[in-house]
Amino acid sequence: MSGAREARAVARSNIALAKYWGKSDARLNLPAVPSISMTLDRLVTRTRVRFDGTLRGDRVSLDGRTATETERRRIVELLDRVRHRAGLDLPARVESKNAFPTAAGLASSASGFAALAAAASAAAGLSHRPRDLSRLARRSSASAARSIYGGFVELPAGRPGDDGLAARALHDETHWDVRLVVALTALGAKEVGSTDGMERTRRSSPYYEPWLEAAPPLAKRIRQALARRDLPRLGAAMEQSTLAFHACALAADPWILYLRPATVAALRTVRRLREERGIPVYATMDAGPHVKALCEAHHAERVRRALRRTEGVLRTVVAAPGPGVEVLP
Repeated sequence: MSGAREARAVARSNIALAKYWGKSDARLNLPAVPSISMTLDRLVTRTRVRFDGTLRGDRVSLDGRTATETERRRIVELLDRVRHRAGLDLPARVESKNAFPTAAGLASSASGFAALAAAASAAAGLSHRPRDLSRLARRSSASAARSIYGGFVELPAGRPGDDGLAARALHDETHWDVRLVVALTALGAKEVGSTDGMERTRRSSPYYEPWLEAAPPLAKRIRQALARRDLPRLGAAMEQSTLAFHACALAADPWILYLRPATVAALRTVRRLREERGIPVYATMDAGPHVKALCEAHHAERVRRALRRTEGVLRTVVAAPGPGVEVLP
């Protein structure tokens, strides 16, 4: 086929409240445990996909630079799945930009692959239904399956061989007036990517099997507390989920340590705000050095100021629950 087809999409990062760490099927990128997340309004990826017969091959630009071979391979794999489903035989030009740090523990792959799935599907004339997009995005990044939806989202654990797994919306962005205060504690990409870290943990950590047992009950507690808007109950389970997965990774061989001195200082700030000042605020982290503090909206500025004053914290971002992926006209 010749000619050109183009579409643009916007997606937002999400941060897991109940953590995902480990795969039940690496080939299909299926999570070994359920996860629950909040989509963030401020952490945005914008992506344009153009299928164009005049190109000699796929071209990929990320944040204004040519993608590395590893980045390009993952993106082309998603494009190939779209082309196969659409019966399309055209090279693509992909241009994607993040409005926040990439590959640093802020779930840039989640928003990136969610936006790519939506833009590529739209450009190829495929379905925009959220479940279809979530399933497509999940093959590239399990957390991307959650960024298709706004508000609060669950991705169930996957059964080996089940390629139909998709995330599902729990509550939209109007459900709860909370904020996630992000404390950025380092620059640049993390030393161990999530996919490699999960596989190393599965192979070598003595805490991996206990993690698989502990994660589903924690997710259930978080799901129930979220429905009731019970921040203390949700926050306690969220912190346990976070620290359990980091402990599991730390016990891998060789060990995986995402925390920096500023990470520990920010965690102590959150705990001090709660225990000494009576502010109900709770911490979470992804596979990276940054700390995210969940609180109700009216406490967000006090939490932000305290984290910004914490030694080693570079800057802070305050995010509210945000909408799902959008295909732009």
